[in-house]
Parts: sequence; C-alpha cells; structure tokens
Amino acid sequence: MFEVWAPEAMSVDVEIGGIRHPMSAGAGGWWSAEVPGAGHGTDYRFRLDGGEALPDPRSRWQPEGIFGPSRVYEHDRFVWGDDLWRGRDLPGSVIYELHVGTFTPEGTFDAAIERLTHLTELGVDFVEVMPVPPVPGRRNWGYDGVDLWAVTDDYGGPDGFKRFVDACHRRGLGVILDVVYNHLGPSGNFLAPFGPYFNANAASFWGQAVNLDGPGSDEVRRYFVGNALQWLRDYHVDGLRLDAVHALHDTRATHLLEELATEVEVLSAAVGRPLTLIAESDLNDPRLMTPREAGGYGLAAAWNDDVHHALHVAVTGERHGYYDDFAGALAKVLTAGYYHDGTYSSFRGRSHGRPARHVPAYRFVCSAQNHDQIGNRATGDRMPSEALRLAAGLLLTSPFTPMLFMGEEWGASTPFLFFTDHVEPQLREGEGDRRRREFVGHGYDDWAEKAPDPGEESTFLRSKLDWDELDDDAHRAHLDWYRALIALRRAHPELTDPRLDRVKVEYGETWLVVHRGTLRVAANLSPIPITVRLEPGHVLLASDPSATVKGEELFLPARSLAVLKV
Repeated sequence: MFEVWAPEAMSVDVEIGGIRHPMSAGAGGWWSAEVPGAGHGTDYRFRLDGGEALPDPRSRWQPEGIFGPSRVYEHDRFVWGDDLWRGRDLPGSVIYELHVGTFTPEGTFDAAIERLTHLTELGVDFVEVMPVPPVPGRRNWGYDGVDLWAVTDDYGGPDGFKRFVDACHRRGLGVILDVVYNHLGPSGNFLAPFGPYFNANAASFWGQAVNLDGPGSDEVRRYFVGNALQWLRDYHVDGLRLDAVHALHDTRATHLLEELATEVEVLSAAVGRPLTLIAESDLNDPRLMTPREAGGYGLAAAWNDDVHHALHVAVTGERHGYYDDFAGALAKVLTAGYYHDGTYSSFRGRSHGRPARHVPAYRFVCSAQNHDQIGNRATGDRMPSEALRLAAGLLLTSPFTPMLFMGEEWGASTPFLFFTDHVEPQLREGEGDRRRREFVGHGYDDWAEKAPDPGEESTFLRSKLDWDELDDDAHRAHLDWYRALIALRRAHPELTDPRLDRVKVEYGETWLVVHRGTLRVAANLSPIPITVRLEPGHVLLASDPSATVKGEELFLPARSLAVLKV
C-alpha cells in the first residue's frame, strides 16, 4: 500500500518503472494505492497533479540520494539479535558522541562496529550518533538532511544502521540518535509541494521554519512525532537528541516537545525499555526537563553549554566572543547548573535564563568538547591535551551527565572541521562566505580567513580520526587517564549524586576544590605548582603522579588535578 499526504492536490499518481498508477483520495488529504507486485526493494516516486516526479516525504530508503527515487523498505525483514536488551537509563551514564563518516577511515556503520570494543573498554554507556538521513552530496555533518525518515546509503543504509544499533546493544551500549526537526536542508527539500510543511512567517538561522502551529499543522506535527517514534521503535534506538529546539516556532498550548514526550512515554511502556529525549537548547530554561505533571515539557535532559564555556575558559584562558562572560564562572556552574540563570549576557545584550538549582544534575548533558564547539572554530582545532586532561577531570567528577566527543579520550590531534558537499553551485560557493561571516559575528575576527573551504573533499578527509595515534605512548597515557576517571566515577556513588545542593566549591584565582561527599576534586589551573589546604586524606587518582598529601596540605603540580578521599 502506497500512501502520501497531499491535501491541496487534485490528483496524485505513484510512478513505478515509468508507469503511473492513480491514487485514491481519502480523509484528511491522504491518498493511497495498491500496486500488485510492489514490495520491498521497489523504486517509486509521486506525481502531484501530473507535475514533477518527487520522492516520498516519508521515504524509508533513498539508495540514489536525495534526488533519486524512493525505495520500499520493510522494517520487519531485519532479524534483530538484541532480544536480551532492556535499555539503559540516563542517570549515572557517560555519553560518547560520534560522526559516522569521520569516526573511521571507511566512514560506515559496519566499520564503526569494529571500534565498539574500544568504547566498552573506555567505559561509556551511550553512543550518540550525529544525524544519519540523506544529505546533499556524500559528506556532511548531517544537519542538512531532507529525507528525515531514511538513512543515508553512504553510511550503510537502513540495514547498516540497524546492524550498528544491534551490535551496540549486544555490547551493553545504548544508542542516542541526533535528529533535526527545526528545519530541513536547503538542497533536495521536496516537502513544500506536498502540503503546508513550512511556516511562511518564521525562519531560523538555518532556513525556513517548519509549520507547527498554523493551518494544516496537525499533520505536520504527526510527521515529526511519527519520525521520532520510528527511530525508537523500528530501529531500536534508546534516545533522541533534539537539535536546537529553541528554533521550533510553536505557539500552541501543548508544545511539540510536550506532545513528543507524551508519545515517547507511551511507546516506552509498550516496548518495555526506557526511552530518552535530550534537547539542545539555547534558552537556559529548566521547564524543558521539568516533569509534565509539574508544568514542564517532560524531556529527560538538555545540553548545557554554560558548563562547556566555563570549563573551556578555565582551562584555556580564551576570552573571545561569548567566552568572555564565563571567566570565573566554573564554581557557579558546578553548583547551579546554569551560569546565566537570569543574569546579564553580554553576548546577547540582555539578561538570559532562569535558575535551575532544583533540577537533578543528571538532566544536564555537559561536555568539554562536542561537534559544535570544535567544528565551529575556524580551523576545527581541538583543546590542547594538557587542558583537556584538566577539563575531563572536572567533567567526569561532576554531578552532570558527561558527554565525550570522538577522539578526545586519546587526545586526538586531527581537527573536526565544518564540511559540506552541495551539488548546486550557488550553495557550494556561498557556504564558505556564510561561515566566515559567522566567525566574525562570534568574535573570531582574525580567524575568518583561516577557515578551509567546507566544500573541498580535503576538509572532510582531514576530519577523520587517526586511530594509529593509539600506538603512541602519549596518546595511550591520555586514554588511560580517561579510563581511570570513568572507572572512578563508577566506583564512587558520590560522583554520580545528582543533587546540586550537595556540591560545594572552594576556589581561588587559579585553583578550586570541589566537595563531592567524602571526595575532594582539587585542580590547579595555573602553570606553576601550588599547595592547597584541605582535610587529611589520601589521593585516589591524579593526573600527575607527583601530587602528594602531607597532613592538611595537597601539593599540586602545574595544571594538574587530583581526587582525594578524606
């Protein structure tokens, strides 16, 4: 059965092998047709009112890319091997974010499966996969997706993604998928001819906003909710990271996020495993994670960039752009979650956010690095290893849900650059200029000319991880530090205690001591050794072995961190 929503069309045909089959109009603008002999593997397109042949808005398979035909894909044909998987909850977990195309030299799901043992030995609990729908060309971060129900064949297609999820589950790893519902890519976006998918009066930085509250928006909302449920149900994914929810224009009494959380809760009960929704939001609004019965949207968690910014400034000293607000902010974010909780934001030119001290800290997903914070630097450069060890020590002993970005665990030297592969000349030529203007707007004035062309294949290839670095002693030592920190987090419940009111921070200009129950996390952020006074105790873990305790004094070498039991 072929079905499509096209409420304004006078006639709709499904075209298979050059033959057009008329579809019948049904209730609510839906059209349908039975085509004998069609099934799994059949290529098809739709024609509205005899016009251009278009791919299915709900295409599950686009083997020839965004401009090719849709192909019938039957989910039930895949044989799963994760029958014993009962899911994984977010509290106490560590997330690992990766981009499939640059995670391995091959850039495929099957190649990523071969590296899962590395992740289990590292000790992480969830793998967060950047978006996987088809995009223009063969290389992209994934946020320019248009066939939102499909999986790009460049990575391995729908079966390839299922093999990856299945392999993760067999190894005890949950899978979170990054999805984009606030806009569609500028190339290959064929939704508009089918119906009122877009809001003519609203836009985001990335393009025209989707229609969530105007005429015809009931079915548009079902398009996105149904998409979310597909990943969780048919691909066995354990959670979704919702991209830039602050760009969702929705004035309804029940916001799309609340509706989505409700539907996901119903599905969770049906499949018998926890399902997690994590929002990326620039709003600093705890209502996103507040339970629905308390007047919130009921999401599980949200990304917290304030923690990233405070960590970055503390360990690198960078102060350009929005970082300038976060000098000296580390103590506050470790005890309050948000730094801007009603305070003035110089970058925005206004006050921003609201208090969130009452929110369990595991509901904040925090990182020292992620795809945005690296990739939005002109040269895609990562944090220096010495600074990263300090940041990781503070993050992995914090009350938040830590997230690592691929390669940081061994101090990868490869950049993660912004890359695209637009086929239209005007999009390809304009992308570099748009990025340079963005750098200037964020305070990267002297970096604007350093950014490589996003459309050059070399920009993509340079961003691939170099796994041979693990043969180097320095990179192995860096990896051992990450493994030890995650193991320490597992061994001491105080470190996963999500109560922000139980976190106390003492600090000076170049040092701080974080109190986590009977543990003390002491960090020297300066380039010279220091001595810190604290209760008598013994060192459990230190980034520099010369860190020592004598009575009530802890000696900390330059730019080092130690965890003590007192």
